[in-house]
Amino acid sequence: MANPVELSLIELRVDCARMAPHWVVPAAPLPEPVHPSLIHGITVPPASARLIDSMSQYGD
Repeated sequence: MANPVELSLIELRVDCARMAPHWVVPAAPLPEPVHPSLIHGITVPPASARLIDSMSQYGD
């Protein structure tokens, strides 16, 4: 293998692609759903509420 300083971007990409199968990340467990009636104390600042309200085209 060449000196790391002399590696080209293509060589680096090939090395990364070769190593990718060794970098397996275990799946994180999904959080348990929470019933809406159990959610208390959530406040939204007025500026954030106005921002979301002005973006209605994304939720309609």
